[in-house]
Amino acid sequence: MTATILVVGATGNTGRGVVETLSKLLETSNTLSGSRIIALTRSLENPVAQRLAGLPGVEFLEKNWVEITADWLRKQGVTRAFIASHTEPNQFPEESGFHLAALQAGIQYVVRISTAAANVRPDCVAYYPRSHWAVEALLSSPEFAALQWTSLQPNLFANFAVGPAAALIKEYRKTGKQDTLRLMVPEHAPLAIIDPWEIGVLAAHLLAEADPSPHNKARYVVNGPEDITGPQIVKLVEEYIGTRVENVSFGDMSWVEAMIAAMPSSKGVLLSVKHSLDSIEDEKWVASATSNEVLKLSAPTPDGPQNALKDLVGGVTWKGGDDCC
Repeated sequence: MTATILVVGATGNTGRGVVETLSKLLETSNTLSGSRIIALTRSLENPVAQRLAGLPGVEFLEKNWVEITADWLRKQGVTRAFIASHTEPNQFPEESGFHLAALQAGIQYVVRISTAAANVRPDCVAYYPRSHWAVEALLSSPEFAALQWTSLQPNLFANFAVGPAAALIKEYRKTGKQDTLRLMVPEHAPLAIIDPWEIGVLAAHLLAEADPSPHNKARYVVNGPEDITGPQIVKLVEEYIGTRVENVSFGDMSWVEAMIAAMPSSKGVLLSVKHSLDSIEDEKWVASATSNEVLKLSAPTPDGPQNALKDLVGGVTWKGGDDCC
């Protein structure tokens, strides 16, 4: 049977980079030559799925990953897998169930997406980093010794960090008016936000390794290539709109209220997300904390914040000076 690499979350923030990069890497890989990529999607009508399905070696299947069993993995010939799980309150039972199925099916290697390294600990106030810590603890147990794995611990995604900035720019260009710029990023502490595409590219390189054993049980810190602060993002916005940003709210987590409205039964749990950046003073948030193995395999490209904002705005050329970041 043809060896298969499974990509869970193939149309998501990181999964797209995994699929596209893996397709290219498999064409030149001696070890994995002839392997196929099974990419999962909730709907085959998804435009991203339809575009990626045209890549060499890629096959999209419409399947809910939480229903995956060891028997299904065996039948598909899956030998390696990537998973970018959701971060809802039921993350741990569902993602751990996936890893258990992978163990039972004899899968060789799994690359998973975790969250910011400073938060992956049992006493983090925000709930979802504790789930990631628990998954990593489970994978580190003697019972899972036969399953090789790597956990990528990425910083704040660039699209989340600059998304509100892009929204303000678009609205200003349309109406000439400004609403309050609400940034998750704090006012003073620097952090190295990361393009989720870059995380997917890194994961693909790991999955294409002839021998993944040097990365077994590794937890890699994946931060962006440069530090940025809230005021620097404000300056980027001002370069676009040609005027001063009138009102800014730094460290703004008001968007959590929308999550609570969607899942009111988990209100207390979801409220804890407001503490996701409490550890921002930790040195693990900055560019220099990125793991050396990440820099060797697939170093993040420079100008991440600028490029992320440009993409979200819609291809408008950024006009900022060299001193903005």
